[in-house]
Amino acid sequence: MSPPDERVSRSLDPRSLRGLAHPLRIRLLRALRHHGPATASQLAERLGESSGATSYHLRQLAAHGFVEDDPGRGKGRERWWKAAQQGTSVDESLHQNADPEVRGAMEVYLHEIATIHTQELNTWLGTRHDWDGVWAGSTDMSDFTLRLPPERLRELRDEIHALIDGYQKSADADAPGAARVRMHLHAFPQHED
Repeated sequence: MSPPDERVSRSLDPRSLRGLAHPLRIRLLRALRHHGPATASQLAERLGESSGATSYHLRQLAAHGFVEDDPGRGKGRERWWKAAQQGTSVDESLHQNADPEVRGAMEVYLHEIATIHTQELNTWLGTRHDWDGVWAGSTDMSDFTLRLPPERLRELRDEIHALIDGYQKSADADAPGAARVRMHLHAFPQHED
């Protein structure tokens, strides 16, 4: 299956965050972005959910502009869905929003993303021997401890994102042996013990 169109990343605002902040909705959107267009039934099978639940949550995602119909697919009443954007980013103001509903939605969203990252890493570790050895030498599980003020951390984050963006736009995606590569970037302050 083909990936979603190369469309811009969606920046979350309070309304769209509340529309996305549900574990199944986040998983549905991820599935459409990673595996391409699908029906509610196909997504239900992939995610181990009922088609009624996936159908309902897809409609909610559509109401908030995260997914849309893929009219070029399907026959009769079969409704195909596709991701409306390639990625999602969090507006910094959401971290300080005083609305308890927004704060709760942010907690759900961040914890679900952390869970997905952990699952993806564990899947890699469990299947790494299935890959050609050259992949193992190219992967990374590094961690670093820096002493930075918030503005320098923001600068570092932005520079790393710009570097990754350049690789996303490269022609290497069509190179022989190319595979989808997931990168997780976690940067957060930590109390000294």
